[in-house]
Amino acid sequence: MSTLIAYTTKYGFTKTCAEILAKKLEEKVDICDLRSSHPDLTKYDRVIIGGSIYAGKIRKPVMSFCSDNLNTLKDKKTGFFICGMAKEDDAQKQLESSFPKELLAVAAAKEFFGGECNYDKMNFMERFIMKKITGSDQSQSHIAEDNITRFAGLMREPVIESS
Repeated sequence: MSTLIAYTTKYGFTKTCAEILAKKLEEKVDICDLRSSHPDLTKYDRVIIGGSIYAGKIRKPVMSFCSDNLNTLKDKKTGFFICGMAKEDDAQKQLESSFPKELLAVAAAKEFFGGECNYDKMNFMERFIMKKITGSDQSQSHIAEDNITRFAGLMREPVIESS
């Protein structure tokens, strides 16, 4: 099976999560940053799409990629993930609002991979806003390793054809 992980990231955390996921899938995986490349989906059996959440929304290249390839993605084994600073229920709501409902309905896996708030990579306004949101002036990083492992397991499961 051929697998693609397509993502966007602002500061690199989502890329890190995509690379961890690729290792956990235990096979050859192509990883693509949607800001610089538009992969040919016909080459893949499985497509995983992820992105970082800012101001409650996923990055625009992810939204565009899903919309532009909606019909093709419906015929693939798909998985969707987000990265951000939200917690449990809020993260679930963000995940559900980040991807087309018709894709989420048939997805093999949907997950939240954690988030990072790295003040060293932010401009003044971003730091100001994040300090208000997080209530902290300390950089934070949390990779939800168990979620990535569970996601990889779901994506490795064979597709069962219905008759």
